[in-house]
Amino acid sequence: MGELNIPADIFERMVEQAKAEAPIEACGILAGKGNRVEKIYKMTNADSSSDHFMMEPEEQFAVVKDLRAAGLKMLAIYHSHPETAARPSAEDIRLSITPDVTYVIVSLQDADNPDIKGFNIEGGIVTKVPVKFSV
Repeated sequence: MGELNIPADIFERMVEQAKAEAPIEACGILAGKGNRVEKIYKMTNADSSSDHFMMEPEEQFAVVKDLRAAGLKMLAIYHSHPETAARPSAEDIRLSITPDVTYVIVSLQDADNPDIKGFNIEGGIVTKVPVKFSV
């Protein structure tokens, strides 16, 4: 995937969720068309963990149904790193099993200046995906 375009309001909602759920990792799904995000789905971290996330299966199924009904595609899976940098951990790489999505990490290491980065993770190989924020 090329760059991922995230509207400013969705960016703000991801950061708000990450701050609200800290110290556990917040997680969710970004959907849209092409490479532009149009909708955010905030998910529950079923493991309530500060170093990994697992989405609730029932919520995932509901999102897939909604995506199909709306004609949208899952573009990204996002989660927060409450205390570490915006780069995939070994656990993130190991658990990245969804093909053709960007993995977005929201770092609150500097809570006053959240850092958001995107990655493609396939077969243990991590490559950066440019993330652009728009109005």
